Amino acid sequence: MGNGSKLLIVDDEKLTLENLEYFMSKEGYEVTAANSGTEALKILEKKDIDVVLTDLRMQGVDGMGVLGKCKELYPDSEVIIITAYASLPSAIETMKMGAYYYIAKPFKMDEVKKVVKEAVEKVRLKRENAQLREHIETFEGKVKIISKDSKIEDLLDTAKQIGPTDCNVIVSGESGTGKELFARFIHYSSSRADKPFFAINCGALTESILTSELFGYEKGAFTGATGMKKGLIETASGGTLFLDEITEMDPSMQVKLLRVIQEKEVLRLGATSTIEVNVRFIASTNRNLKDAIKEGQFREDLYFRLNVVSFSIPPLSERRDDIPLLCYYFLKKFSTLMSKGVSEISQDVISMLVNYDFPGNVRELENIIERGVALATGETIEVSHLPEDLRELSIRTFRRRDNRIPSLEEQEVSYIQWVLKETGGNKTLAAQTLGIDRVSLWRKLKKYGLEGS
Repeated sequence: MGNGSKLLIVDDEKLTLENLEYFMSKEGYEVTAANSGTEALKILEKKDIDVVLTDLRMQGVDGMGVLGKCKELYPDSEVIIITAYASLPSAIETMKMGAYYYIAKPFKMDEVKKVVKEAVEKVRLKRENAQLREHIETFEGKVKIISKDSKIEDLLDTAKQIGPTDCNVIVSGESGTGKELFARFIHYSSSRADKPFFAINCGALTESILTSELFGYEKGAFTGATGMKKGLIETASGGTLFLDEITEMDPSMQVKLLRVIQEKEVLRLGATSTIEVNVRFIASTNRNLKDAIKEGQFREDLYFRLNVVSFSIPPLSERRDDIPLLCYYFLKKFSTLMSKGVSEISQDVISMLVNYDFPGNVRELENIIERGVALATGETIEVSHLPEDLRELSIRTFRRRDNRIPSLEEQEVSYIQWVLKETGGNKTLAAQTLGIDRVSLWRKLKKYGLEGS
C-alpha cells in the first residue's frame, strides 16, 4: 500500500484525473490533484511531493514543465509521464530529463498502480540511503572530519573553543570544501548538540518557497495553505540553523532574517503575533562577502550580526596530504553503502588523484571514489574506473590561489616541478619533455630556487 506517500496527479481531462485520484487514494497514498500544469507548479512550490503522475500534453504548462520543476525542487522525487500521444522521441526526451517511467494512454489501472508503487519504493530507498550516509558521517553525536592538515586542525581547535558559546558564525570556502560538515562539527561541539541541526540552501529555492520554509505559515495564509506549518527557524529553536550560500538570499529576505537575529522572534506568514526563538545561525558562502557588500548584494548590518566568528576552509589542492586519507575513508563508506568488498585503491590511482587539482574539492573526490566502488568488479579501484576526463588529464588544472588568479610564472614553477617529479628527477628527460635545452632548464631551476629538485 501507499504508506502515506505524497502523490501529485496532474491531468487536464477531468474524468482521467478523478479516476486516478480515486484509485490511488484507495491504495493508501496521500493524493493531491491538479487539473493543469500551472496549478501543479503552484502545488509543488508549497508542498513536498514524493511522486508526480502527470499528463504530457496540456494547455499552458505541459508535463515536461511539471517534470523540470519537480526535479528542480525535489531532486529525490520521481515523475511518471502519461500521454495519449506516445512516441519514441518524446519518451526518450522525458527520460533524459529524469522521468522515472512513460505510460501510454489508454492505460490499465493495474499498470499505473505497479509503476507508482515502484517509484515510491525507489524514493524510499534513496532517502534511507541518505540516512545511512548521515549515520556513517556521524558517530555517537560527533562529526567526522578527516584531515591531518595543520590549517584544518587549527580550525577544528577554534571550533571546539567557540562551540559552547552561542555566537553566530560564517564559514567561507570554495564549493565542495565541506562547509556544511564543518557547521555540523561546530553544532556537535556545542551545548546545543542534543538539539536539532537543520540546513537550507538559500540559492536553490525561490523567495516564496524560502520564506515559507524559514518562517512557516498559518492556515489560509495563501492559496493552498490548508494547515499550519512551522518554519525551520521555529523548528530549530534550541539548536542550530545552517544557511548555505547566504549571499544568494534575496535582499528582502535578508531584512527579515536580520530582524529574527536582533529580536530573537519569528512571525509566521499570516500570523498576527510573534514566537520567541533561540537559534544559533551558521552561514556559509563561496564568495567574498565584503565584495558582495560593496556590490550592494549583501547587507552590511546582517554581515556584522552573522560574522561574530569566521572560518575559511582551504581548498583540497592546498592540503594534498589529506587526499589519500579521504580516498580510503570514502572507499570504506561506499563499500559499506553498496555492500561491496572493495577494499583497495591502486597506487596509480592514488598518484593521479594526489596530483589532480580538484576544482570540485572534497565533494568531487567523494564522487570519484563512489564511482570507482560502483564500477569495481574486484577488490581494487583501478585507473580504468576513474572518469575519462581525469584519466586523460596530463597536467594540473588551472585554479585560483588564495582567491586570486596565479601568474604565468607561478604556473611555470608548478609545471616544472610536476615534470621533474614525473621524470623521477631526470633533468635531461625533463628538459626534453618541456621542449627546452638542459641549459635553459638549469637557468629556470636557479631562477626559481629549484636546483635541488
